[in-house]
Amino acid sequence: MLCRIAAVSLSRALAIAGLAFARGAAAEPAPRPNILFVLTEDQGAHMGCLGTAGLETPHMDALAASATLFRTAWVGYPVCSASKACLLTGLDSTVNGLLNNTRNYFKPAARLTAAELADGAYRNARIRTPGPTLVEHLVAAGYHAGITGKLHVAPNERFPYHEFLGPDGGRQLLNFAARARQAGRPWFLFHNSITHAHRPFVNGDREPLGVDPAAVRLPAFLPDTPVARQDWAEYLDGVERNDAALGRLLALLDESGQAGRTVVVFMGDHGPAFPHGKMTPYDLGLHVPLIVRIPGAAPRQTAALVHEIDLLPTLLDVAQIDPVAGLPGRSLVPLVEGRETAGHDYLFATVSGRAFGAKRGMEERTVRDARYQLIARSHLDEPRILNDDSVQWKTWRCRIHDEIVRQRDTHPEPFRILAEHLPHTLGGTPPALECYDLEADPDEMHDLLRSPQPPEVAARITALHTALAAWAEANSDERFACPPLPGGF
Repeated sequence: MLCRIAAVSLSRALAIAGLAFARGAAAEPAPRPNILFVLTEDQGAHMGCLGTAGLETPHMDALAASATLFRTAWVGYPVCSASKACLLTGLDSTVNGLLNNTRNYFKPAARLTAAELADGAYRNARIRTPGPTLVEHLVAAGYHAGITGKLHVAPNERFPYHEFLGPDGGRQLLNFAARARQAGRPWFLFHNSITHAHRPFVNGDREPLGVDPAAVRLPAFLPDTPVARQDWAEYLDGVERNDAALGRLLALLDESGQAGRTVVVFMGDHGPAFPHGKMTPYDLGLHVPLIVRIPGAAPRQTAALVHEIDLLPTLLDVAQIDPVAGLPGRSLVPLVEGRETAGHDYLFATVSGRAFGAKRGMEERTVRDARYQLIARSHLDEPRILNDDSVQWKTWRCRIHDEIVRQRDTHPEPFRILAEHLPHTLGGTPPALECYDLEADPDEMHDLLRSPQPPEVAARITALHTALAAWAEANSDERFACPPLPGGF
């Protein structure tokens, strides 16, 4: 298991600061490093270095080759605002209270209008816990904090960024870093401006794609048709455009002269808007790219189970800020430095049908270990939410929804899956429990609970069920009732 550490080790502090100390001499505390956190939107675990067919991501791959690549990283909720809330509080969604999306008021709290403050979504979809957010921790420690792109979490006063950075030809990082340097402060930049993998994608009917639809490996939950291949290729083309944007950003960091004292985190906020993806509790929706580069740490890859709630403890660690007692996440620094090899035993996530303060909604919870994933549901007769960008053509150019419906007779399994995602419009029946072998069945097509399993597999499934029920109880997750396993488990 990972261990929490309260301060950066001396060797790493020296590497971050670029300072040399005489042996035996009294040392001043090393300067805190800068932090560049790059969060791409709707990008699942798809990169060249992760083996995604048909995809070239040279800048992501180069960053991974200079850093720690976490091959098994999950988010706590597969939609934008709720995922950010897990990341920025270090708490699970049912604890921090922000379920689904909220309003995006990209400005300081003091500039919100009376109408914005009174908006129902803003008032109801927000973080409820009082503990400091990552931004509050860093600002209190003297960081100059900025954000690009969008905020999309609430309430705004919990995110006291000094700068909300708009477009300026892509030079934000240089100018921001210069202002922080003039103020004599380390900086934290939450870069949330890389959105090419978010629908609407580039329209392949009108523009050439960087990804060949014939070269992709289409997930088994999609019908293998030209339309489906084009939609998936358009998504991967968005990932390639994300890669180019990341390359430009890292070039600016190098140009600033501060790369040697800057911690870089690259992560996706959740998976793409496809069946089994965004706003669903499957691996495609929860499994994200995660790369952490700490100056002085040797590059490595790890399959250790890690979670976005680990990022707050990690960044407090590298910033030499005392750890917060009682958080479920753990600093990833021991993994990055090679002093530990094990991550979590289990990863957990939430999807709720309650939005904007609604009292009713299907509740979905999931847990995975190193190989298997169990999904559990309660309130199956209540509303289930799937975002418009997973359904609608007119605004979001989602090709796949209508294509699956058109191909329902020739490709019944993709339609069954889509209908389970949309039970109230397509008549599907989501199961109360399902379980998948992510090693043998990464697309999660063959539910292990539909047939008897060998004793060793049944024991793993039982352990997952026990862990999920215990996690829900520990989080006081009163809306969710974990259904019992079928006989034989």
